[in-house]
Amino acid sequence: MTQASEIRSLIQHEIADFIAQEILQETARNVRFEEPLISSGLIDSFHLVDLALFVETTYNVRIDDTELRASVFDTVQVLADLILERMQGEAG
Repeated sequence: MTQASEIRSLIQHEIADFIAQEILQETARNVRFEEPLISSGLIDSFHLVDLALFVETTYNVRIDDTELRASVFDTVQVLADLILERMQGEAG
């Protein structure tokens, strides 16, 4: 496993845990990385802002207001890829 894939996996687990514990308040809930979050109605627009704030604070990346939409936040997998891309962009 490469360093980038290990970091991606860690990010995915952290995001999934945050969604289960803080947003859904279901600590036993297993949020799958490919599970639709917004388009399925699992999280709403208010919780989308909470998730964006968590991402910005935890990973020190900027999420523009225009990115607060399903195409960016609909799965843990897509969101983790965005975070990793931003982290690598700032490091490079």
